Amino acid sequence: MAKIRRYEPTPNPDALKCLLDTTISDRPRSFIGAAQAENDPIAGPLFAKARLRAVLINTDWITINKEPDADWKEIKPIVERLLAELA
Repeated sequence: MAKIRRYEPTPNPDALKCLLDTTISDRPRSFIGAAQAENDPIAGPLFAKARLRAVLINTDWITINKEPDADWKEIKPIVERLLAELA
């Protein structure tokens, strides 16, 4: 179970870095699109439930890139719930 401690903006307005309260990976993993992430236990469900374009997972943080027309108000609660359940 992982909780987001805080979000950090990135230069890309469609991307957020999520700093977590625990380690969720022992190595970096990067996925562009749901097809690349279908077998990943964290990225797969994130793509399935949230409107994301890319996910980068690394030790105790992830960076998520949303679809340009998606709203962070929709995305954040989904990501928070899934991380609490999966990681």
